[in-house]
Amino acid sequence: MAARQSRPSTVSAPTPKSPPARDGQADRTPQAFVVMGAGAVGCWVGGMLARAGHHVVFVGRGGTLAALRRDGLSLSDLDGLRVRVAPQDLQLAESAAQAAQGAQGAHGAVAPIVLLCVKGRDTRDAARALGAVFPPGTPVVSLQNGVDNPDRIRDGAPSLQAIAGMVPFNVARSAPGAFHRATSGEIVVQGAPAARRLADALVAAGVAARIADDLAPVQWGKVLLNMNNPVNALVGRPLREQLADRDARRVLALLQDEALDAMRAAGIRPAAIAGVPPAWLPRILRLPNALYRLAARRSLRIDPHARSSMLDDLEAGRPTEVDDLCGAVVRLAQAHGRDAPANRAMVGLIEEAGRGTRWDGKALLERLQGRSRTS
Repeated sequence: MAARQSRPSTVSAPTPKSPPARDGQADRTPQAFVVMGAGAVGCWVGGMLARAGHHVVFVGRGGTLAALRRDGLSLSDLDGLRVRVAPQDLQLAESAAQAAQGAQGAHGAVAPIVLLCVKGRDTRDAARALGAVFPPGTPVVSLQNGVDNPDRIRDGAPSLQAIAGMVPFNVARSAPGAFHRATSGEIVVQGAPAARRLADALVAAGVAARIADDLAPVQWGKVLLNMNNPVNALVGRPLREQLADRDARRVLALLQDEALDAMRAAGIRPAAIAGVPPAWLPRILRLPNALYRLAARRSLRIDPHARSSMLDDLEAGRPTEVDDLCGAVVRLAQAHGRDAPANRAMVGLIEEAGRGTRWDGKALLERLQGRSRTS
C-alpha cells in the first residue's frame, strides 16, 4: 500500500541562531534534501535542516513514519536544544521513488542532496533504488559509520555522485519521533560543491560542520571511536557508565591497538576526532579510573543516558554494523600482512549475541585477551 504523504510545506518553526560559517557567511538559500534512512542520525540531522526552512523528504520504515505522522519530530541535545517540527511540516516517503517525487515539489530549491543514513549492509540496495529514480550526478552524502560506504554507493549507483561524510556524535531515540544528540562534535564532509552547500546549510541550521579534501583520515579516526560500539552493546550499559569500567575500557584499548597497527601498516594516519591524538587513546583508556576521568573529561562530552546504536540494534534483534567497524579492521590488517584476532573475535561475539546478552567487562576482557597477544 502506498504511503500517505503530507503536502510539501515550508517549516514554520523559527530559524535557530547559527554559528558563523568557516569560510564566510553561511548560505541560507533553501535547499532540497532527501534523508534516505530516517533513523536516529537521519531524523536529527534532517530535522535540524527542516527546522531551518529547508525542504527535507524523510524515507524510512513504516513504524518510524507512522510515529512522525502522528507526533511530529522532537529534537533535543546536550546543550539544551528543545524544538519540535509539527507533523504537517514533515514530508514523508516509504521509497526512493516517492522521495524523488516529493523532492520535485521543493519550490525554488536547487537540485536535491541525498543524505544516506542507512546501515552499511543496506548501502548498495539503497544506492540502487536511488540510482533508478534520481538524475545522474545527484550527490549522495554518506553519513554512515565505517569507511566502505562511498564505494558501495558507487557500486550500486555508478551514475550518482558519492560523497564521503562523517558524523561524530551519538544520537539516541528517546521516544517515538523524539531524538536526542547525546555527544558533541562536528560533521565533516568530503570537499565537493554539494559538500559546501550541505555544510553551509548545516551551519546555518545550528549544526557544527566543515568540509575536508581527504576524508579517509577522518573516517578511520571515527572508526577508532566507534570501536566502543560493540563493547557498549555487549556490556549493555549507558556509555558514560560503561566507560567508567576500566576493564571495559581495556577491551576498547585492545581493539584500538589492533586497528592502529593495521593503519600503520597501510600508511593511514587517522585524524583526531575527540581532541586526542589517536595513538594516545589506548593509553588513556588503560589508566586507572581517577586518572582516566582527569585525562578524558575534556575530550568528549557524553550525556548520562547516551548509548550506542549497536546496543539498540542488539536489543531489538536487528543486524548490527560490527562488520563495518571491527570487520573493516580485520580486512585492513589481512590486506597488509597483519592479524586482528580481538577484532575478529568481537565480530563473532556480536553476531552470536541475542537479545538481553550482557557481558561483564572483566569477562569480556579475558575472552578477547585469550585471542590476542596484546594485553
